[in-house]
Amino acid sequence: MKKKDRVDINFITRLDSELNQINDLDLLLERILFEARKVVRADAGSIYVTVADEEGKRGEEKLSFKYSQNDTLQKFVPPGQKMVYSLFTLPINENSISGYCALNRTLLNVPDMYNIPAEVPYSFNASFDRITGYKSVSCMAIPLISTDKRLMGVIQVLNKKEENGNIISFSKEDEILLTHFANNASIVLQRTNMTRTMILRMIKMSELRDPKETGTHVNRVAGYAVDIYDRWAHHHNISEDERAKFRDMLRVSSMLHDVGKVAISDTILKKPSRFTPDEYKIMQNHTVYGATLFASISSQMDELAMEIAFTHHENWDGTGYPGWVDPFSGEVQKADDEGKPLGKKGEEIPLGGRIVAVADVYDALCSKRVYKEPWGEDDVLQEMRKLAGTKFDPELIEIFFEILPNIKQTQKHFPDLPDA
Repeated sequence: MKKKDRVDINFITRLDSELNQINDLDLLLERILFEARKVVRADAGSIYVTVADEEGKRGEEKLSFKYSQNDTLQKFVPPGQKMVYSLFTLPINENSISGYCALNRTLLNVPDMYNIPAEVPYSFNASFDRITGYKSVSCMAIPLISTDKRLMGVIQVLNKKEENGNIISFSKEDEILLTHFANNASIVLQRTNMTRTMILRMIKMSELRDPKETGTHVNRVAGYAVDIYDRWAHHHNISEDERAKFRDMLRVSSMLHDVGKVAISDTILKKPSRFTPDEYKIMQNHTVYGATLFASISSQMDELAMEIAFTHHENWDGTGYPGWVDPFSGEVQKADDEGKPLGKKGEEIPLGGRIVAVADVYDALCSKRVYKEPWGEDDVLQEMRKLAGTKFDPELIEIFFEILPNIKQTQKHFPDLPDA
């Protein structure tokens, strides 16, 4: 093996520890794809995960397209924004490159996508190239296999580039490097998948109490929150290291924003109509209950989860709740003339709480509830604009509209189930 390839293996070893620090599944998938491309100098790539035919049921598995990256096409996207791409599933069979790779659990190296030998069973679908004007040439696909031999997904990288920009085929050395990387990435992915599963089980417990608190809802809210934060961080010149760390904590913490609802009475929580003023006051306590679940703060993520659970119903103009009160002792820290806690306002509200407020309300307006139908898109966007400066941080609303295509992309990632 060449000296440079030995250096690349050392790089992969160092990367293992970095991947192990990522707690969120979706952020890990994006990072795995990015680093896989970097390892073999690929211009583009995609990552798929294995899913059952029907959510919650064991059936024939498929590959679900999750993330795509393309350095060439990214140059045409405004700085700080991501590409928007279509979502789809693939059958695990020999007809496609990724399907063949998954079915046979083997690495596949294709030197020229437009000159695949006629005798092989798989073929290349050039529709993406025709739509975008991009030309896919060299390709390599590798399965992600768990330690208990389950297929977790497939990494596909495209167009290896030399330093002068020429596209060349992936080499045998690239196969070794990607195999080593995929083996290590699979272990980290398995661990993070378990973390996501445990969080969603916590959400499922909330869902048993509150039908509105679904796994798809919290995944959407978390996705919107990360999209908004990324753009905010871009505007504020936040370093990539700090962005990556906060993004990971935000994704996981925001999924738990309403976990305090488990302490609210079923009479109120499952009421199939709007709350009375007294019921609404009781319901407001879910912010305090949620914060107390993180009383034993042992990490920065615990602290962020506590802040978000506690403050995501505060309003920019100070009219929200629960306001200036200690969630653990109940002591009022700042009061009005009647002794009631003043609401936090402006930047008194932590950034995570301000972001999740925008994400949560947007998803609630777009979603069906027992007491309402989903709002139309124009009405939702008009309402979000109207609430800037009163309910929402006006800067975050401007960012929300800047990245609306990415918000809609996240929405498509986590659709409600048909019976939701």
